[in-house]
Parts: sequence; C-alpha cells; structure tokens
Amino acid sequence: MTLLRSLLFIPGNQPRMLDKALGFAPDAYVPDLEDSVPAEEKANARKVTASFLPRLSQSGHAVIPRANALQTGLMEDDLAAVVGPHILGVSVGKVCTTEDIEQISGTMDRLEEKVGLVKGQLKLVPWIETAEAIVNVYHICLSSPRIIAVGFGAEDFTNDMGIERSDDDSEIEYARNVVCVAARAAGVLALDTPYFQFRDPDGLRRDAVAGKKRGFKGKFAIHPAQIEPINEIFSPSPAEIEHARRVVAAFEEAEGHGRGSTSLDGKVIDVPVVKRARALLEMAEKLNASDK
Repeated sequence: MTLLRSLLFIPGNQPRMLDKALGFAPDAYVPDLEDSVPAEEKANARKVTASFLPRLSQSGHAVIPRANALQTGLMEDDLAAVVGPHILGVSVGKVCTTEDIEQISGTMDRLEEKVGLVKGQLKLVPWIETAEAIVNVYHICLSSPRIIAVGFGAEDFTNDMGIERSDDDSEIEYARNVVCVAARAAGVLALDTPYFQFRDPDGLRRDAVAGKKRGFKGKFAIHPAQIEPINEIFSPSPAEIEHARRVVAAFEEAEGHGRGSTSLDGKVIDVPVVKRARALLEMAEKLNASDK
C-alpha cells in the first residue's frame, strides 16, 4: 500500500511556492487547482501546475494534484492539464456518489489513452466533504480499483451541514469515524482534514494524534512546517517498534508450545494483537527502506 502520511497542498497558480516546495519532503505533493485558486486564476493554475509536474516527480515523492469537483464543470480541464507520466494519481473534491466516481474514472480512462498511459494506471483520492458523501463513503471507497485513499474535508462538510466548527471539533467526530471505518473496511487509506492554524504546532500535534487514534493513516498539510510533525505522528515510534517486536516474539514462543495466546506486561496477547504488531513492524520496515 502507498505510504501517505503527509500530503502538502501547494497553490497551483503560485510558481514561487511550487518551487519552494521542492525543498521539503512530504510523502506527497498536492498541487491544488481547487480551493486555494481563485476563479479567475483557474486556467493559469493549470498551466503553472503542468509545467512543474516533471520537477515535482523527479523529487522522488508522489505527486497527486487536486482537481475541482465534477459538479463545477472545471474538472475535465483540470485533469487534462495534469494527467501524464509525472503523477501517481489525482485527487478530486466533493465526491458524493459512486456515479461521480464512474464519471471521473471514465474521464481518466480517456485521458490516459490520449497521453499513452495504460488505462487504469493512475490512482484516485476522492474527497469526502458532504453529508451525502458520508452516507455513501463505503461504497465510494469500493467503486473503483483506482482508489487508494479518501480524504476527509471538515470545512466543506460543516458548511454542507450548516454548522460551525468549535475548538474541540465535536461536530465532525461522527463523520471522521465513519470515514475511517469505511476506508478500513474497503482496504484503502483514510486521510484526515488539514489543520488550518499553521502557527499552532501544539494544536496540530493534538489534532494529528487524535486522528491517528481514530484510524486515519495520514493528514493533509497546508504549510511545510506541518510536514515533519505529521510524519512523526503517523510513523511508528522507537518505543512502539520495540514493543511490537516483543509482542511478536512472545506470541511465537507461545505458538511453539501449542498455545494460541499468551501475556506480556500483564496484558493478553492473542491473534488480533499480534496482527497489529506485525503490521506496525511492516510499516517500520517500509519507512526504513524508503529512507535508504
């Protein structure tokens, strides 16, 4: 599965910011053609973003441009500007139904064929940002083999609901949980909404830790300073790795004596616990390999 802990938004119409982004190391660059670009700048953003895709790709990090929603009438031109060999896939805002995915994937099919890519090669990250999308999110996750992750957008979700976000984010707790459970059940990644107070590192850490506990596997960043703490939080810590190794060792020893469970530090170790430990160690190995 693709590693997507930190995904950095970069306004697609800002050459200086796109150039500066090359000095940072998120798991994915997300040149944005949607919310961060004014209506009168959309066409320019496509040109600027397209010109930067080769350089972003050469950095070794995934590139996943974000297109405007299908309903805006802008999506097809957005995708036409970015579909090509330099991107892992695309992200599309405000996906609400499986029918939306069918139309998006069909557009991608045509564009892939046009530029000489294998049909189905590029991946898709739909944004879940409305009440309708929350109701449909599990089916959305399963609706195309292109989908590797779904992103939750809290600002558009609360706007759609006609509610205000408070400091504790209790208004979006249910929606966040639904996205995580649906994504896990469908075998794709759940990616958490950005933390917009970019001068509040402590708040970012609290928000990211809470997201990780829910089941999010990564988080969108709106500022380069957010990349490092997000990567740290969504990576196994040395203490977690050591504990996972001890869990696996204790369980394997118990298996060798014909037992299906054991205990470690006063806690029961059974199959679900050891599966989680092995998954954590697998992620740690993947991160270690990517750093070499």
